[in-house]
Amino acid sequence: MQLPHGTTVAVADGEKLILLRNQGDEAKIELVAVPDLDVTPVNAGAGGHRNSTGDHDGGQQGEDNFSAGVVEALNRQVLQGQIKNLVVIASPRNLGELRKHYHKALTAVLIGEMDKDLTGHTTADIEKAVLAN
Repeated sequence: MQLPHGTTVAVADGEKLILLRNQGDEAKIELVAVPDLDVTPVNAGAGGHRNSTGDHDGGQQGEDNFSAGVVEALNRQVLQGQIKNLVVIASPRNLGELRKHYHKALTAVLIGEMDKDLTGHTTADIEKAVLAN
């Protein structure tokens, strides 16, 4: 995948968000960490199904709420004009949860998605994965 200069890359899972920006160009990407976004988990489970046995997956609900908070923060940055191009990288399940909350303005600047869990990887590993995609 080619990344124009200034593209923001959001690498997320249900507990962590890493934001990177391409300081290079399409020919040679150079991802650099940017300041953390303030992510406030959002109750994404309103109206969700609860089973009668009381065996609830609170951990998964917490991850879903964090994912909703990640997208809320990204939506805010897009709407404020701070993100012009965006790539989202997340595990398949988290990517599905993130997509539920995309604002139409975020969708308009989204230039790519990758369904991989790369939050525990180095910036160099993330660059390699982006280039290979």
